[in-house]
Amino acid sequence: MDRREFLKKSATLGFGAGLLILPKGLRGAFTLAAQENRYPDLVALKGGTPRTMFERGMREIGGMGRFVRSGQTVVIKPNMSFDLAPEYGANTSPELVAAVVQQCKDAGARRVIIIDHSLAHWERASKNSGILEAAKNAGAVYAQAEREGYYQKVPVNGGKRLKEIAIHEAVLEADVFINVPVLKHHGGAGVSGSIKNLMGCVWDRRTYHASGLQTCIADFLYAKKPNLNIVDAYRVLTRNGPGGGNLADVTQMGSMIISADIVAADSAAFALVNRRQGEVEYVRIASEAGHGQMDLSRLNISRLNV
Repeated sequence: MDRREFLKKSATLGFGAGLLILPKGLRGAFTLAAQENRYPDLVALKGGTPRTMFERGMREIGGMGRFVRSGQTVVIKPNMSFDLAPEYGANTSPELVAAVVQQCKDAGARRVIIIDHSLAHWERASKNSGILEAAKNAGAVYAQAEREGYYQKVPVNGGKRLKEIAIHEAVLEADVFINVPVLKHHGGAGVSGSIKNLMGCVWDRRTYHASGLQTCIADFLYAKKPNLNIVDAYRVLTRNGPGGGNLADVTQMGSMIISADIVAADSAAFALVNRRQGEVEYVRIASEAGHGQMDLSRLNISRLNV
């Protein structure tokens, strides 16, 4: 989809009006948590900064204390794979990453670790994305990921294509695993969000491409599933992803999706870029495998303007 067509379709979803409105078939899925007298399965936010949307969304979903306990080690997986500044939309917002780190610390986390096996050189990517400085200032440490020795091979029991995968040891040993992807176009997978972001936890990504990219992306969830997913849709790279590099390809949507259900998180996030339910193959595969709920009409969803 080129950028002009993307923007045209986005306008039909209500972005110009400052509202987060999904396609007609999904509108009924959005109900206020208060009406159900329980925490929502998913929170969709629009209109604030990455920090203000995250803070408001976490209050709605019950607070970071639902996910992080005192003394635990938390691993946060942003996308900081590219040697680009935040405005290019190729990496997760550093403001958001810092806010996630701070809430984990406030919830009593003993240690908060940032991890990503970047495509660009890790020092340049972590520095120029702004994430390394923001995360460290908030109290996190960075786990290097550029050496094979940092990874442990684990079985992928139930995987259709992946039978074994080398995952970073910090991810495997974490008490709590928080996934903070950026929503963007992806030339191979179509669109990238929560499930696709987990490729940055593995050593050899070539295995995915050689064995069937879409199925392998979904198969990872048999080995390790995040406890919480926070999809950054503040700046969205609409074409030439995942790396981008041209500001003309970036649209400021000012949105965010928060859910413990990784399949639901991607389903809601991808609706923002006009991807119909089940259209992205790895989300459909993950849903059929029982890793989460793709049908948003079955979920209690809170929609908020910040």
